[in-house]
Amino acid sequence: MIKLLPIETDLSKFKENCTYHAGPKWKIGTWYLINNFIFHSAIPWPNKFKISLLRLFGATIGANVVIKPKVRIKHAWRLKMGDNSWLGEGTWIENLAEVELGKNVCISQNAMLLTGNHNYTASDFRYRLDKIILEDGVWIGANSVVCPGVVCQSHSVLTVNSVASKTMEPWKVYSGNPATIVRNRTMIF
Repeated sequence: MIKLLPIETDLSKFKENCTYHAGPKWKIGTWYLINNFIFHSAIPWPNKFKISLLRLFGATIGANVVIKPKVRIKHAWRLKMGDNSWLGEGTWIENLAEVELGKNVCISQNAMLLTGNHNYTASDFRYRLDKIILEDGVWIGANSVVCPGVVCQSHSVLTVNSVASKTMEPWKVYSGNPATIVRNRTMIF
């Protein structure tokens, strides 16, 4: 009988440039400075100014978007936001892949949208990336996480401190880690 030895993780084999391309170095560097000194700042810079910067770097931004202070956006050129959408204070968009927010989407305080992680089954720990889509009317609660490849369908809700690791059905409220359906979402006028 042949005994197979397990392959171990070897982080020295990780090559970011071979497994992922963020964009031109000048763009990444310039955005890094703007992201840290304008967006991630506690100074309440005007929304119009922040939206202009996002558009300048290739983001698609709708009308009446609200971006609170202390927001982090990894790559502006991989962000799309529909009309009337909000990014709450401390929101972190780690968009190594595309992030698309529909109209009237609310991302609450300190929520994280993570489009990538590492492939723990590969010895070189290479990236595993996938986009995130939040359709119209979605609400992501404070301190929640949306994982790579997740689609939050129309008007779904992810409650406070929850983790969405799979597609969320429309008009459903999800809670927990991993998030599961807890009720239907109903609206009043």
